[in-house]
Amino acid sequence: MRTRLTQTIAAATLAAALPAVPAAEAMTLYVSNEKGNSITVIDGDSLEVTATVDVGNRPRGIALSKDHRYLYICASDDDHIEILDTETLKIIGTLPSGPDPELMVISPDGKRLYAANEDDNLVTVIDLEAGEAIAEIPVGVEPEGMGVSPDGKTIVNTSETTNMAHFIDADTLQITGNVLVDQRPRIAEFTADGAEVWVSAEIGGTVSVIDAQSLEIKKKISFSVPGLQPEALQPVGVRILTDRSKAYVALGPANRVAVIDAQSYEVLDYVLVGQRVWQLALSPDEKQLFTSNGVSNDITLIDVERDRARKSIPVGSYPWGIAIKP
Repeated sequence: MRTRLTQTIAAATLAAALPAVPAAEAMTLYVSNEKGNSITVIDGDSLEVTATVDVGNRPRGIALSKDHRYLYICASDDDHIEILDTETLKIIGTLPSGPDPELMVISPDGKRLYAANEDDNLVTVIDLEAGEAIAEIPVGVEPEGMGVSPDGKTIVNTSETTNMAHFIDADTLQITGNVLVDQRPRIAEFTADGAEVWVSAEIGGTVSVIDAQSLEIKKKISFSVPGLQPEALQPVGVRILTDRSKAYVALGPANRVAVIDAQSYEVLDYVLVGQRVWQLALSPDEKQLFTSNGVSNDITLIDVERDRARKSIPVGSYPWGIAIKP
């Protein structure tokens, strides 16, 4: 059996043999640190930490405004969403999210924010211009994931205990369909063409690919890594390339990201990253993928062309969400 030292040496040798990390567009990364009550700011060129900003209690889901001026932060234990000015790095206000906001998504036109409130089984709809909650949508037990279609017409929420993906009409704010998936669904991610929604099930160990029109499950993707027990393979974060050539799924305590052919749904590879990989974010040019690794307190940079981990960047305590400003 290979020791940790020989694994480390082998990984270092492989990294040295590979070409340098591809140049990315100028960008800034923001990472929420759930137990550190902070946001780590990272320069996208140097990949160095440039600032650490104190925020509210238990920050988890984060998202940028359409113009990238503001970073919205789910301060879960404060029961609100904080607004960080990305130019001054100051908190300038809050939004009324409802209790225990965990994940959120911004509508494509930038006018609305949809937040999952885990403790009261609601999705809160917030008018960003007015800074007010305009509706609450009853959903399943322990709502978690939030997705929105590229045309903005359909919202998807996942409920961890009900084990469903709830499809919601963005105009009427009524549920139009419910899809039963595997246990503890976490993330709902639309393909760029809006044809599919990929829903990860953390305890079920699968990703359900749902036809966005018929609401039928087209495929359930499962995972297998030699030497790991099935219960260690816990899908959470999902990202899909715009051309649907590949998709990536974070596998939690397996410390790996699955690489999937997004056309055939075949698992192509597993990339070893930090401990307890949680969420994923693609660079604007989709040449780099970043992972938040909750237990090792770092993020990992993956070269998308080669599907290789290239760099680890230490951040705060228990990194959770990642957002990237072009």
